[in-house]
Amino acid sequence: MMPAKATDPPPPHASAAPWADEPERGSATLLRLMVFLSLRFGRRVGRCMLYPIAAYFFAFGPTARRSSLQYLRRALGRTPGVRDRFRHVFTFAATILDRVYLAADRGELFDVSIEGEPPLRAAFASGKGAFLLGAHLGSFEIMGAAGRREAGLRVTMAMYEPRANRMHALLRATSAHAPEIIPLGRLEAMLRIRDCLEEGKFVGMLADRTIGEAPAEVVNFLGTPALFPSGPMRIAAALRRPVIFMAGLYRGGNRYHVVYRELADFSQPFSEDRDAAVRAAVCRYVALLEEYCRSDPYNWFNFYDFWHGGDAQAPRAGGSA
Repeated sequence: MMPAKATDPPPPHASAAPWADEPERGSATLLRLMVFLSLRFGRRVGRCMLYPIAAYFFAFGPTARRSSLQYLRRALGRTPGVRDRFRHVFTFAATILDRVYLAADRGELFDVSIEGEPPLRAAFASGKGAFLLGAHLGSFEIMGAAGRREAGLRVTMAMYEPRANRMHALLRATSAHAPEIIPLGRLEAMLRIRDCLEEGKFVGMLADRTIGEAPAEVVNFLGTPALFPSGPMRIAAALRRPVIFMAGLYRGGNRYHVVYRELADFSQPFSEDRDAAVRAAVCRYVALLEEYCRSDPYNWFNFYDFWHGGDAQAPRAGGSA
């Protein structure tokens, strides 16, 4: 796989992100009932409830269904069948259910393997903090459970908090290990991120969704140009901290595979100008994301037209992924 490449001109800005305006589906009462039954009767019963729930959203979510088809065709390299498309929805539902047990500190229910811990441990040992850059790929919560094996490791999430996300709010209220959240888009966010790093904490961010007028890079992803936010890399470069790619991949049943990959080390002197270093890091991030979308294609959960902005800028994009 050749490295992804970004445009040479100054980074474009993201167009309005459709994911931010998608209304939340489902009943709050039904959600609370599902969480209660899952905790009361166990994961086996909870998983039995997943099939009708996933079938409902598969049948009555035409926009998500079309977007899943668009993505899977690229990730699989073939036209996905109905089984592929339902598996995509079911995998998403399974990771959501497992969030219930992880929030309740039931990590013993899961068989978790970990790959690539040395960069994480080196950054932790430095005491200066680092950025953990993930995506809507698999489960972030399983990474939190894996990270708690390292005594003293603390992770703060910097994110655009989802509007009216009932599951997010419910799990935070019941979680024994709810992470600290720094809401992005506010003036004090950068100061709070800096303070967390100074305390030796890790700052986690998801970098596969653009929003508003935030700066972004056009990078070839799964064979088609797409917009990726450059803000997380710009923050890491400004604060001179290393960046580690992270993903918690769902492998079926109760199995998860957590991966950490060294992405960029902005704590070292720049061998090129900062903008070029940021562009190179974004391309490295996209290349890793593509690698895991191909190896674990049903784990990527962006159920909207992800390439909506990239296609318009295709003449400006170079290279291939």
